Amino acid sequence: MVSQLLGRERERHIVEQLLVAVQAGRSRALVVRGAAGIGKTALLEHLRDAAIASRFRVETSTGVEAEMQFAFAGLHQFCAPFLDRLAALPEPQQRALGTALGSRNGPAPDKFLIGLATLNLVAEAAEHGPLLCVVDDVQWLDEASAEIIAFVARRIDAERLAIVFGLRNADGGGQPGAFSHLPELQLTGLDHTAARTLLSTAFRAPVDEAVRELIIAEARGNPLALLELPAHVPAARLAGGFDLPHLPDVQERVERGFLSRYRELPAATQLLLLAAAADPTGDPELLHRVAAELGVSAESSAPAEMAGLIDLGTKVRFRHPLVRSVVYRSADAPNRRRVHGALAAVIDAAHDPDRRAWHRAHAVSGADEAVAAELERLAGRARSRGGYAAAGAFLRRSAELTPGVADQTRRALDAAHALHTAGESETAVELLAIAERGAPDPLQRARAALLRAQIAFHRTRGTDVPQMLLDAAATLAPFDPLLSRETTLHALDAAIVGGSPDIVDIARTALAAVRAERPRPVDLLLDGLAVTVVHGYTAGVPAVRVALDAITAATRPEAVREEGSEPWLWVAGRVAVGILDDERAHEIADRNVRAARTTGALAALPRALNLHANILTISGELTRAGELVAEAESLTESMGVAPLRHARAMLAAWRGDRPTVERSNSLALTADGNLVGSAQSAFAHYASAILHNGLGAYSTALDAATATCESAELSLSTLGLPEVIEASVRTGDTDTALRALERLSARVRASDTPWARGLEARSRALTSSGPAAEEGYREAIRQLSTSKIAVETARAHLLYGEWLRREGRRHDARQALRSAYESLSEMGAAAFAQRAARELHATGERARQRSAAQSDGLTAQELQIARLVAAGATSREVGTQLFLSPRTIEAHLRNIFRKLGITSRRQLRDLRLDARG
Repeated sequence: MVSQLLGRERERHIVEQLLVAVQAGRSRALVVRGAAGIGKTALLEHLRDAAIASRFRVETSTGVEAEMQFAFAGLHQFCAPFLDRLAALPEPQQRALGTALGSRNGPAPDKFLIGLATLNLVAEAAEHGPLLCVVDDVQWLDEASAEIIAFVARRIDAERLAIVFGLRNADGGGQPGAFSHLPELQLTGLDHTAARTLLSTAFRAPVDEAVRELIIAEARGNPLALLELPAHVPAARLAGGFDLPHLPDVQERVERGFLSRYRELPAATQLLLLAAAADPTGDPELLHRVAAELGVSAESSAPAEMAGLIDLGTKVRFRHPLVRSVVYRSADAPNRRRVHGALAAVIDAAHDPDRRAWHRAHAVSGADEAVAAELERLAGRARSRGGYAAAGAFLRRSAELTPGVADQTRRALDAAHALHTAGESETAVELLAIAERGAPDPLQRARAALLRAQIAFHRTRGTDVPQMLLDAAATLAPFDPLLSRETTLHALDAAIVGGSPDIVDIARTALAAVRAERPRPVDLLLDGLAVTVVHGYTAGVPAVRVALDAITAATRPEAVREEGSEPWLWVAGRVAVGILDDERAHEIADRNVRAARTTGALAALPRALNLHANILTISGELTRAGELVAEAESLTESMGVAPLRHARAMLAAWRGDRPTVERSNSLALTADGNLVGSAQSAFAHYASAILHNGLGAYSTALDAATATCESAELSLSTLGLPEVIEASVRTGDTDTALRALERLSARVRASDTPWARGLEARSRALTSSGPAAEEGYREAIRQLSTSKIAVETARAHLLYGEWLRREGRRHDARQALRSAYESLSEMGAAAFAQRAARELHATGERARQRSAAQSDGLTAQELQIARLVAAGATSREVGTQLFLSPRTIEAHLRNIFRKLGITSRRQLRDLRLDARG
């Protein structure tokens, strides 16, 4: 191994420094990436040796190509050394991890709750000393395991833990995307000097200088290629330089070398080696039983060990992952079936039914209903553990083995659904085609139509998707009316969010559909939205309010949760803003986040956090909103998915942060699938309107606000109207202001909340003069002060103060402007606060600079942790809520105490944590 690290001084220093950081209490994650044979495994071996020498606990696991279809197989390997710590986890985490690993029964847990359990499991192990976890060949991990282990690597912080991955450069392998956004060390070829030294060390026979240089050049510094060449190229061919060897692609050349050695082995040894390649467990005892089943002596392995292809110790290990691939792929079909049959015969069906069935499925030739049925049954078991990729793989093979057309259609369709859920939409489309070529019954055709629409929504979100969803809802109606209604709501919301031209037609179809005798909250929400789209805002508000009442009642902790309410809280929260019901908006947004946290539904949490952040932002709680935005961004980064940008843009707009707004809007407006008229486009315009009204760039604000109001998204078209009115009045466009005021007044009469009445009074005051204007501003302040939307109250004070100054009432103006400045500064609405400061200065008074608060030095995450701890939460409880380990929370607390100049949780509870931005 030492020779393989020639020329790797920089790489050795990087991995050794990683260990130093961990010893100092800072967790680290690293992906060692490179081509096959480039030296990843050798570097990981060096890291392991260095860690052991530094008194680290070291645990290793390896992805195996043959295991990619087994849900959580890689996670089982990763967690197995730590399962003695399982009892230390909270019960929900124990249950989630136990269910995933097959040791407990129960409903499929959220995969990121499994991730939190895994994080806390390894953190518990790291409590007793620094820990290094090495995971090699992660491109061959099953998808579920890859996502969870990568999530854990992104969430580690202060656990005295390092997780290091070996990942082959993408060449058709497995899950490299799951490990994006982690620190990387890219291995390239050795330099000429190191390559020459390595070749000389590996091949001591004379080599013509020209041939040596050719080998070094074409090997491109790949250590494995340089080491393997002497094993399969005769020295005589290299010595004279007359017969230059053919040097194909490095990986191909290495594979040919391994294949040549493999084919020189005795037939019995080849068969035993094939059995080892087909079994990913690496269990020597199992291999002995397979040898007996095949009628092969266990001693037949000796020639393979002598050839340097395999090592039989406590585990069966191949010389290199390419050896396993070469052995399995080069075998003929009869021998592969024979080996799989032997494995199926010796595996204990009670202990490992999945692997037994999988081997059995690959031991048969042609159709076999018995095996197909067993695979279908085990697919259900895999699905119940959250292993949709495994369920899809089992069902796909089951369909291939099914002799009957009807059964094949059913299994192919089930496989397509499972694989789409697992994120393998391309394969799902292929299986849909197989199902549709059969003889699907009407229900199956309906399910296929729904899946096609869902795949299209997931992949493109094009303007044709809402109609596809609506068509699927129509075909489902006779068979599953409840799912049909939910699909119709999905279609209508997709049309609204995407800016589809079919919105009204979809809404009319929804209204014409047969209603349920006992409508669920989701049915009421569909009715309310459809009425609003078809008959207008005024007609729709009463129906929407009934739906919101039902949704909030159904999701209260003390209520029995009705099916179909929780998944639509995100839509309901937006609708509540659209009818200017601040009480309902806050309640629904808060409950949405609580539900995601309680159930561990981390995949849904970022969107819930963004909704809540937006509502907190328009309420003036910018600091709390910033905490939620930071948490959402941290989570999406941990999950390896694209962040939701609108909450960051909204927050930046109210803070007057032009660069962040422009950067966020540029990304949002150029994103794939973001069409003109879409909600995402309107959101960007709304953020721009807020920013520029705050900065006093009213012409730009008017253009942005006008575009916002054209959205079919209820919340945006409503919130945009006051911005249009303010900007148009300031630019002298009275006609535009009056038209917008007329629209706003109609909506206010329908919604009739303090928030609505306050916005109308303020907007009417802007378009008025004399006593009418003053009365309007006073009424706006009175109404808005009774709502939760404090930032609009402060803006009303600002506008009133500006009007008073223009009226020459400087003393009265100072009072209003001082109130506006202090409130807006406290909130962190910097641009509007600066507007107030300028106006105050014009009255002859200088605005007092706000004094620094103790909490100003805290990051958004630290402030969130401080609030939770001050409210009495333990480190474990905070960690569970924020998907961090307790040790990481403790490390943050130490920083918080240092920054605040305190030493205990008690002192933290006594502080008034500043709510400013």
